[in-house]
Amino acid sequence: MFIASLYNLKGGVGKTASCVNFAYMAAMDGYKTLLWDLDPQGAASFYYNAQPKPRANMKRLLDQSVSIASAIMATDYENLDIIPTDVSSARLEHSLATASSKKLMKSLLKDLENDYDFIFIDCAPGISTLADNVFHASDAVLMPVIPTTLSVRSYEIVKDYFRDKIGADAWKLMCFFAMADTRKGMHNEIMDELCTDPSFFEHYIPTLSDIEKMGVYNAPVEAFAPSSFANKCYRALWKEIKEGVLA
Repeated sequence: MFIASLYNLKGGVGKTASCVNFAYMAAMDGYKTLLWDLDPQGAASFYYNAQPKPRANMKRLLDQSVSIASAIMATDYENLDIIPTDVSSARLEHSLATASSKKLMKSLLKDLENDYDFIFIDCAPGISTLADNVFHASDAVLMPVIPTTLSVRSYEIVKDYFRDKIGADAWKLMCFFAMADTRKGMHNEIMDELCTDPSFFEHYIPTLSDIEKMGVYNAPVEAFAPSSFANKCYRALWKEIKEGVLA
């Protein structure tokens, strides 16, 4: 079982769209896949038309009064399940701060190791106790970066945080450019500058209208526009990620 979390310090960088598409592609490749929506905005849950089960909320999961399996729901797609988010996800910091270990999430997910090949976690933006838990639980932290000055600054902050706080597992941070516009000189300059950074994948996701249409169709790109350039970009990046993490 491989756990990949989609994370960024800031929002609006294509994190959820990437998580939704990677999970779908893993499932379509024949891997038994789970997407866990931990972002209180619930965009990943929205894309898959999923509502949380009333009694299986995050607070109950963390205090282990319900099992993680009880929160899982099937999607409309073969091999793909989801744990939708709920409003309690926005109030988890106190529960996690008083927990005895930063490995609580890892312990919860261990119960699923025989059920799934891939688990994708859509994280909330920001550095938090919940993020630390997800980092420790993940085999890879996939970070989309817009090729702009502020987004690169966020990448540098996260990279330093991983080095200082996560320590030996800092190699888990793997980045890719998202919402890139090659018509803009700044985007090209930043991508050229960071292309030699070993943390970055070669393929990237441009700014494309078909990605924005995910909210119209409530579906990943490949489900409604399989021949689109957007889908080709996600497919190329997913192939590179898959080959990198499973090597």
